Amino acid sequence: MKWMIASDLHGSAYYCRQMLNAFRREGAERLLLLGDILYHGPRNDLPREYAPREVIALLSAFADRIFCVRGNCDAEVDQMVLPFPILADYAVFCIGARLFYATHGHTFHLQNLPPLQRGDILLHGHTHVPALEITDKCVYVNPGSVSIPKDGSPHSYILAVDDALYWKTIDGEIFKTYTL
Repeated sequence: MKWMIASDLHGSAYYCRQMLNAFRREGAERLLLLGDILYHGPRNDLPREYAPREVIALLSAFADRIFCVRGNCDAEVDQMVLPFPILADYAVFCIGARLFYATHGHTFHLQNLPPLQRGDILLHGHTHVPALEITDKCVYVNPGSVSIPKDGSPHSYILAVDDALYWKTIDGEIFKTYTL
């Protein structure tokens, strides 16, 4: 199965369209969103084409293919307008033989780990910076941000295919890979 993993859309209709174009281009079967979908948050500037209602309409067309975890900018009121669940604090699933613990990153992160074993993957957004860090406790993976990247990083997502992760720019160019 081919998964697209993205985070921190923050209500940008422009980058939501870019993300969904990438989702179609990649031929991914599922889209995993790591939170912060509609609201930009008090620490971020408004993203390009901030239009949460348009983001709702765009994502709704893919509701049967989206999985999501709750970000620190997501609230119950957001769930009232989105047709797919967004309020789970985490999700646990396997890709290949690897266990993934997906969360937004504001609660569980490298300094406050969930129950993981060596080789398990801690997957979160929140920092807006793509990351891959292999520790003695887990493998930390971050797709970066679709709409508000930080520290000079690109607008990005991850494509998970079989036994590999590919960090890609929103235009589809690979800039990092990791074999599971």
